[in-house]
Amino acid sequence: MSDAPPPAGGQLSGMTPPGGPASGAAAPGDPGIAGPLRGDLATGIAMAGGRVGTGLGGPPGARRARPPHSRWRTAFFVLAGVAVVAGVSWALLGNRLLVVRSVTVTGTHLVTPEQVLTAANVTLGTPLLSVNASAVTSRVDEIQQVASVRVTKDWPDHLVIAVTERVPVLALRMAGGGYDQLDPDGVIVRWTKAKPASLPLLVTALPGSALRGSTAVGTAAGVLAELQPWLAKQVAEVRPATVAAGTEQVTLNLRDGKTVQWGAPGDAAQKNRELAVLLPQGASYIDVSSAGTVVTRLFTRPPARRSQKRPAL
Repeated sequence: MSDAPPPAGGQLSGMTPPGGPASGAAAPGDPGIAGPLRGDLATGIAMAGGRVGTGLGGPPGARRARPPHSRWRTAFFVLAGVAVVAGVSWALLGNRLLVVRSVTVTGTHLVTPEQVLTAANVTLGTPLLSVNASAVTSRVDEIQQVASVRVTKDWPDHLVIAVTERVPVLALRMAGGGYDQLDPDGVIVRWTKAKPASLPLLVTALPGSALRGSTAVGTAAGVLAELQPWLAKQVAEVRPATVAAGTEQVTLNLRDGKTVQWGAPGDAAQKNRELAVLLPQGASYIDVSSAGTVVTRLFTRPPARRSQKRPAL
């Protein structure tokens, strides 16, 4: 038997307390739970509000009730989101600080900025967000001299309309006098009383009003774009003609009276090299329409006729 004293303030494992069953033994009527432990468990259940099923082996899928403060927090965030959306909408649509106060037009030469502004039809004071850039572009694009338009919103209160105008490349003599200036799409860019010195004359039987979208005009303009600058300056007339294959063949009449049969667009580098060699040699007609084959002709003037006086009778 040991003389060591028992630990103070507790009971040793395996010893039977006075007047009670051994530690670990079930109390009568409550198997598996000792008397003091059962009392502590009951107290914990009471403090938990009686929700024994949650976290203590309750039925699967049981949902914990949402605390009141969680519902208030959700409502707060919903109201805050609505307030932000309303504030942004007011700032962009209702605030007088974000309205169109000025409109700038760039790229105009043939038309005036006032013509563009009239076609754009943007009222000062309109909220910048509500300006339909696509609609403004369509309205300005209806101006005949305009090739393309780009509309940009410059926040907070400015609108920029950038215009690219059509560029005339051919002149067409009108039956009633004057000349229509055509762009590569056959659109009449402007009318002038005198022929522009920088534009070659388009030889065709059609009036200018019938040439919009014309293949002949497009082909003629394409050939002019292929010419070297030194050669383009010498072109006085451009004569497109449709051949049996359905393609346009272009003939160039130069200012010095020489004729160049260019053919269809293409092989521009080779054709320009051949003409650079042959034109100074005095040929009056040069055909470079077939790649690798050149036909030249030297036209001579017929002898002048001498007038003969009849003998007096």
